[in-house]
Amino acid sequence: MSKTTKKKTTKRKTSKKKWARVDGRKPDELRPVHIESGVIPNADGSAYIEMGRNKIIAGVYGPREMHPKRFSKPNMGVLRCRYHMAPFSVDPRRSPAPSRRDQEISMVMTDAIEPALFLERYPRSVIDVFVEIIEADGGTRCASINAAAVALADAGIPMKDLVSSCAAGKYEGNLILDLGDYEDKKGESDVPVAYLPKNDQVTLLQMEGIMTQEETEKCIELAIEGCKQIYELQKEALKKKYGMVEDAEVTEEAPEEEEPVEEAEEE
Repeated sequence: MSKTTKKKTTKRKTSKKKWARVDGRKPDELRPVHIESGVIPNADGSAYIEMGRNKIIAGVYGPREMHPKRFSKPNMGVLRCRYHMAPFSVDPRRSPAPSRRDQEISMVMTDAIEPALFLERYPRSVIDVFVEIIEADGGTRCASINAAAVALADAGIPMKDLVSSCAAGKYEGNLILDLGDYEDKKGESDVPVAYLPKNDQVTLLQMEGIMTQEETEKCIELAIEGCKQIYELQKEALKKKYGMVEDAEVTEEAPEEEEPVEEAEEE
């Protein structure tokens, strides 16, 4: 007689894990953003921004006379942006000499910020914007544009609106907002956007990687929503410097003092 062995079949429960980003953020969530204005006393205007682990400082000098004069324009001013990464801003240490990438981002910043300025009011003049990356964590061009816009406003230069910038992209098949360094390097695509909220005008649109038309449109919309959130933080930073932010503790009404009761004189 042949013994028949019955094989027990066990059903494995398949549990789908929810997809999460590297740092635990939601797909449409920004990194923590902190902006300060007026941080360099010797500059006409300045700003400091922390966007995630990015630490960036921007200084504005001008409007002033253009040197060398042959680069000046007779009917309008010139905006010059200089983007530079400190040698200790990344690991391993980079060369302090300007790279091609620094020159490219300097040009990109100029093109993104120029539409917001009234340069025709400053013929034969120049406005210099210097941006120094103290610590880099992905998305430095967008954070630099945000800091430069606040610094220009702090310098009192007339602007149509603040320029806000944010990037969106595709990572592991999902569209995400404000890519970090790891997501930027390992992701499928990256779309930096600069935006003028009041004019509803896009002043910068770049794309690295491959996406479908539908994904590209959704990615741009996601980046614009991020720009609108940063725009509010930029305004708060400027208001805070000039004391326009109401402090809840100050606005609280002080308790009324009790009037002293006069004791009746004994006869």
